[in-house]
Amino acid sequence: MLRMLLRRLLLGVVTVWIVSVIIFAGVEALPGDACTAFLERDAKGKLLENCRHDLGLDKPAVTRYLDWAAGAVRGDFGISADGQQSIASMVGDRVKNSFLLAAGALAVGVPLAILLGVITGLWRDRWIDILFSTGAIFAMTIPEFVSATVLILIFAIWLGWVPAIVLTPADAPALDFFPEFILASVVLTMVMIAHIMRMVRSSVIEAMASDYVQMAMLKGVPYWRIVFRHALPNALLPAINVVALTVAWLLGGVVVVEVVFNYPGLGRTMIDAISDRDLPVVQALAMIVAATYVGVNLIADMLTILLNPRLRTQRMRRK
Repeated sequence: MLRMLLRRLLLGVVTVWIVSVIIFAGVEALPGDACTAFLERDAKGKLLENCRHDLGLDKPAVTRYLDWAAGAVRGDFGISADGQQSIASMVGDRVKNSFLLAAGALAVGVPLAILLGVITGLWRDRWIDILFSTGAIFAMTIPEFVSATVLILIFAIWLGWVPAIVLTPADAPALDFFPEFILASVVLTMVMIAHIMRMVRSSVIEAMASDYVQMAMLKGVPYWRIVFRHALPNALLPAINVVALTVAWLLGGVVVVEVVFNYPGLGRTMIDAISDRDLPVVQALAMIVAATYVGVNLIADMLTILLNPRLRTQRMRRK
């Protein structure tokens, strides 16, 4: 088991390294560089030469990659294109804010999604299943900016219960974002519940129709004992990977929600960096998001292996 987990960990490290090479090569392939993007019309002569020297752009690409990768391992991504701010300090606050937003959505969304998925799976094709499944389809199909706008209109403008947008600065303590981040968290929770609930529902239906559950019913095992002891443990395992993908999406892919609510997270920072052509920041953010995806999925795979005895026995037999 330990060897298997170490192998998965090594595969995750290799994946992150390959992603880092692709990100660096992609930024290198773009026309111009950070200095030409920052200096614009003044990108010429001694001024351009000094800027490239300060950012280390006058070094060979391989040397710059090794320096950048070594710094990224230490948490040092260099400085922004304007040379005024450390990327690590700037991105650190955004990572904290994205974790705060993700934690708020996960704390409510995951338990509620699993509960609704189990209920709709056990009472398949009944009114409660039709009601929640229809709501999940609506939540999955309606764009985030539409649901965000509707929530702002109802709860911020008409009722005045919560602020419409986030005005707290990025470096403020986490508690200062309450209650400004509530609406953004609700929008993410709606989408997350829809996806996880549908997965759990399908898994519960499949588990209840399996041979071992049908055999337990024929033997006269009480229904709820079958549900809690045999069906649910197997049905909830696929939800681990869905939750992992959701966590990664919450940390790096909620660009629309963060822009609508003016939330200072990773997604909005990425958009601002792309608009300003701040290539060092874009490179650092892309690496952070990619590493988050790989790390979260690696944790999900390990949990699935540890919690599913069939996967352990299959891997052992292969050896």
